Amino acid sequence: MDFSLTEEQIWIRQAARDFAIRECLPGVIERDEHQKFPMEQVLKLADLGFLSMMISPEYGGAGLDAVSYVLAMEEISKIDASVSVCMSVNNSLVCYGLEAFGTEEQKQKYLIPLAKGKKGDKLYTGAFLLSEPEAGSDATSQKTTAEDRGDHYILNGTKNWITNGNTASVYLVMAQSHAEKASRGINALIVEKETTGVSVGAKENKLGIRGSDTHSINFNEVVVPKENRIGEDGFGFTFAMKTLAGGRIGIASQALGIASGAYELSLKYATERKAFGTEIKNHQIIQFKLADMATRIEAARLLCLKAAMEKDQGLDYSISSSMAKVFASETAMWTTTEAVQIHGGYGYVKEYHVERLMRDAKITQIYEGTSEVQRIVISRSILK
Repeated sequence: MDFSLTEEQIWIRQAARDFAIRECLPGVIERDEHQKFPMEQVLKLADLGFLSMMISPEYGGAGLDAVSYVLAMEEISKIDASVSVCMSVNNSLVCYGLEAFGTEEQKQKYLIPLAKGKKGDKLYTGAFLLSEPEAGSDATSQKTTAEDRGDHYILNGTKNWITNGNTASVYLVMAQSHAEKASRGINALIVEKETTGVSVGAKENKLGIRGSDTHSINFNEVVVPKENRIGEDGFGFTFAMKTLAGGRIGIASQALGIASGAYELSLKYATERKAFGTEIKNHQIIQFKLADMATRIEAARLLCLKAAMEKDQGLDYSISSSMAKVFASETAMWTTTEAVQIHGGYGYVKEYHVERLMRDAKITQIYEGTSEVQRIVISRSILK
């Protein structure tokens, strides 16, 4: 078993690290405080090809492997998870979903600009619309409807907690077309944000990842052409589940990065801060905390890389991605809490970053499948 990285993967990791320090670190506290979307940073990610890392160059992507994606996500998430979640959604959910399951016409019309991340000099990204007020973990209970009218659908309903909700140009929307068929009656539709009848709700005032734009999206008698349906009639739920399996690699990598960032800050602080006449790194209780952090983070990293390698090899990575997500997200929450504790009173103030990382960590246990849902997925695979 070879754990070494290729030269290209090492270069990608370094490029992402340099970008995060140079472009994301300045102003990160202020963006969090004022809930400011990182437009400048995301546009520069597009220029670097980081918004479509695994998409074929034929459609404007970088053509890289999933391992490179994990490495880049970790580095950017160390500094600003609000930037990395935008990157994750466009890569793992939107672009991947269209390349894997879209028609050639859909790829030409939507995937190419989404992969570039721009139309002209304007940001052009996507959003994935599955969650609803009464359909979070229970994604089969879709209340948003897509009524079949022959050559088009009429879309009505509301979607909640949508990352890139206001900044996205294209929405991938799951909606129920045949209620009597339950999950087999759900369709996945491509909807342009500027379509008549689409409206964006107020931005959510969140605990963490406050720079990302999370909104509810409302549909009122929206006309969606039949050619904008992804896959066959009733494929929508399968599309969502298959796409989310890859998305979990992205969120696991985000959680890994948040944990790594908190650990690196704690390690630096422990070498500078003195208590009882010596640097706190010399106190065994701090040493043990740092040792546990390093061990859990390394285990999370290996789980993320395993899922990514299985994806690259064309294997079934659904269980590995669930394992990576549940472990990495809980590692992020535990590590950032310990980081605040190591920093003491300084950890409780914004200037030292770890309180923000702790707030950012929490969502990784919730979105794209809660920790509880991941355990359901894993337990079903081992108990069948």
